[in-house]
Amino acid sequence: MTETLIILAAGASSRMKKTLAQAQKSDLMPTNKALIPLGTAKIPALDFLLNNVVKAGFKDVVLVVSRGSEEFKERYGQREHGNLYRGLRIAYAYQYLPNDALKPMGTADALLQALQQYPKLSSASFVLCNADNLYSIKALTLLRQCDAPNALMSYDRDALKFPITKIRAFALLVVNENKELLQLEEKPNEEMTGWIQERMNRLLVSMNLWKFNGSDIIRALRVCPIHPIRQEKELPMAAQILVKDLSCPIQVLEIAEHVPDLTAASDIALVEKQLGLHH
Repeated sequence: MTETLIILAAGASSRMKKTLAQAQKSDLMPTNKALIPLGTAKIPALDFLLNNVVKAGFKDVVLVVSRGSEEFKERYGQREHGNLYRGLRIAYAYQYLPNDALKPMGTADALLQALQQYPKLSSASFVLCNADNLYSIKALTLLRQCDAPNALMSYDRDALKFPITKIRAFALLVVNENKELLQLEEKPNEEMTGWIQERMNRLLVSMNLWKFNGSDIIRALRVCPIHPIRQEKELPMAAQILVKDLSCPIQVLEIAEHVPDLTAASDIALVEKQLGLHH
């Protein structure tokens, strides 16, 4: 059982910025979509996730941010670590950009940099998630209490209120009879989606909610290649390396519920509705 959660909040959020600009709501846009103000009270989106994190029993949160993310510090504490926020201890890790890079190098790179900055985590267990998804208390608790060293929460496609086009922007899972991960297909095309549906008789979706043993995953992160098209080091690829090359099984837990998700400007009103926040 772990008490530590790492939240990935250093993404470029280019889709959100682009669609907000198109919707002429750019005044809404903080530097990071996790801080988008929701409802009439203008509460940052991340607050809703952190409220669930406390109720799920976590004590420590490491926020992985990009350099210059002062807005996070204004809200959650100015110190590098040991900030107290609603019963959580909050620390910051930074995803630095390589000299020639214009954007962060992906989720696997973000986690590797966090583990290098907090070496204790590379021999501990922790849960990991995105900053722009509102995971439930139940899902967070199930992973926190999971006995397996490495695990992944999977979501039943039928319970997710997304169109299939958006489902295919996430990752789909193939699991064996022991509910261990065999294959994780990032952004699958229509044909691959059909093949997985036929093989599994259902679609299980990854929303990037994981539990890892630090000493296992750091080995996979160190050798994770850059994706040839997206030019990022992606966590799903590191997970495949963990399973296939390092022979560390990943237990797949299943849940049937929706996850409010902030990818584009059109998601803001949807998420507010799902949270019962009305302007």
